[in-house]
Amino acid sequence: MESLIRTATEADLKAVRDLVLELAIFEREPEAVTATEQDYHNAYANNEIFIKVAEANGEIIGMVLYYLTFSTWKGKMMYLEDFYVKKAYRKLGVGAQLFNAFLKDSKDRGCVLTKWQVLDWNTSAIEFYKARGAEIEKQWWNGKLFLNDYG
Repeated sequence: MESLIRTATEADLKAVRDLVLELAIFEREPEAVTATEQDYHNAYANNEIFIKVAEANGEIIGMVLYYLTFSTWKGKMMYLEDFYVKKAYRKLGVGAQLFNAFLKDSKDRGCVLTKWQVLDWNTSAIEFYKARGAEIEKQWWNGKLFLNDYG
């Protein structure tokens, strides 16, 4: 499928957040999305997030949202936070185009490593990543602490 992959603009942020909500529904946790559209605007304005979108017929049909971080073992790293393509556009190459744009941008920014999470039951995503040479780690467990619950 021919889609336009481009860097998101501020005008795209509502559509991006809507896709994040679709992703949360797919991942069975829609109530977990508490970041507001204003949070997206603030992070975008402060260059805290980078976003590539896929567009077809004037509609945003997919996105990849990521940010810079640092690996104390490897160096400059890009973390892929969310990656989503609308169901009707899956298996058409849109995801591959978005992922490749993410990898290129990561390399262009001097990163030596990218990381992300994938749910253990999302076998199609796992196969997608493995087909591109990704290593899916199973020995590390995720930890998190919500700061509004802390001291």
